Amino acid sequence: MTNTADTSLGRDVARWLHEHNGLSGFYPLSQGMDALGVRLRLAERAESSIDLQYFLMKNDTAGAVLIKSLLKAADRGVRVRFLLDDIFTKTPDRTLLLLNQHEYIEVRVFNPISRSGIWGLNFLTSFKQANRRMHNKSFTVDNQVSVVGGRNIADEYFQLKDDNVFADFDVLAVGPIADEISKSFDRYWNHSHALPIDYFASNKKNEELETVRAESAEGLNAVYDLVYRRAFESHLLQDLFAGRQPLIPADARVLSDSPDKLINEISDEHMQLANDLREVLLSAEEEVIVITPYYVPRDDGIQLLRNLTDRGIRVVIITNSLASNNHVAVHSGYAKYRKDIIGAGAELFEIRANAGRELSDRKDDPESLTLHTKLFLFDRRYLFVGSLNLDPRSVEINAEMGLLIDSAEFAGAMAVAVEERLAVAAYKVVENERGKLEWHAMIDGEEIIETKEPLTSWWRRFKAWFMKIVPDSQL
Repeated sequence: MTNTADTSLGRDVARWLHEHNGLSGFYPLSQGMDALGVRLRLAERAESSIDLQYFLMKNDTAGAVLIKSLLKAADRGVRVRFLLDDIFTKTPDRTLLLLNQHEYIEVRVFNPISRSGIWGLNFLTSFKQANRRMHNKSFTVDNQVSVVGGRNIADEYFQLKDDNVFADFDVLAVGPIADEISKSFDRYWNHSHALPIDYFASNKKNEELETVRAESAEGLNAVYDLVYRRAFESHLLQDLFAGRQPLIPADARVLSDSPDKLINEISDEHMQLANDLREVLLSAEEEVIVITPYYVPRDDGIQLLRNLTDRGIRVVIITNSLASNNHVAVHSGYAKYRKDIIGAGAELFEIRANAGRELSDRKDDPESLTLHTKLFLFDRRYLFVGSLNLDPRSVEINAEMGLLIDSAEFAGAMAVAVEERLAVAAYKVVENERGKLEWHAMIDGEEIIETKEPLTSWWRRFKAWFMKIVPDSQL
């Protein structure tokens, strides 16, 4: 690993370590423009390397802006390694091939689907292996500063869509933890299933990167400048890089599945992240708060809830409602466990699909809301943030990673913020005396009680009912 202590970020981090006894530093990124802006500014400051690993990138504004930031860094001689999972990435192979032409950029795709013939048939005929995906998300600059969390590279994760707000969460991390994140990245980058884009991409054309850049410069520059300006205007960037907003010092460690999980049969021994997180969960003494967009506990998960609540531990589960969920099939798998969750003694909350402005803090944002945050809080001392959903796909099938941070200051502040937001942006789901579910919320100072899936049409409810045919193991 290259020594980057003499880079600008390396010197900044060294000063931080000296002042904070070698502890890593963290800052929450709850707003999408802050999260995008930090990535852009970090790319701008990069001097040695940028390593980024994502489940998906779309061919949209966020993708275009990120690509330009990587190209600008590479033009300065910064080494860029870009690792993408294949299945939901919508950025064309042509774009990735062009990026890969740059002397300082290498693009690899994890577990790619064959490009010969019909893609869908290729997926089905190799389903056993193609169904196993790399879900990790990290962005590391000069091995000194990282961003880890739930966001992919697409407009919805960065407040760039006009019709929907994605409530998501990342953390900015500096210090020793960034070195751990870099090592986790390397394990995936060097794995046999991480293939260079030019090994398998079809329809290769004799296009020159510089020619394509010149042809698209005017439009791309306009988009980049507009988004960059919006990101730069966020209060976080003004405060954080000027030193007015302090990082939170804490011990932390990376929790990560091995990439070998994806080539082995599903078994407990390969569910490293889930096993590590389960140990933390079982060591809780007073309170567990779980925020997960997709929650399918199955019988084992329900028993785990009972084990916690029987010990007097408060358990709070926050997930999507049917109206806010972007994966109806996953909601179908979750819905049949709602009464069991409540019966086990947990407090169950579902996000209100029209509370986008309440969570974004921007009155001109759309009302429509989808929860995508993956955040677990234990005893208001530990927090885990990363890519893991509490569903069978994340736990058993996909590879995941995240950070476990030991900080009463950070975890306590997040717990308070979560409870404040619950009061204005979520329904509490309860079972009434007749054994029926009810959704309770305070909206504009008035208590509202719904007796069927709130804010849904009959068609969406029908789809959720029909999707019960999907086995839990694939959710």
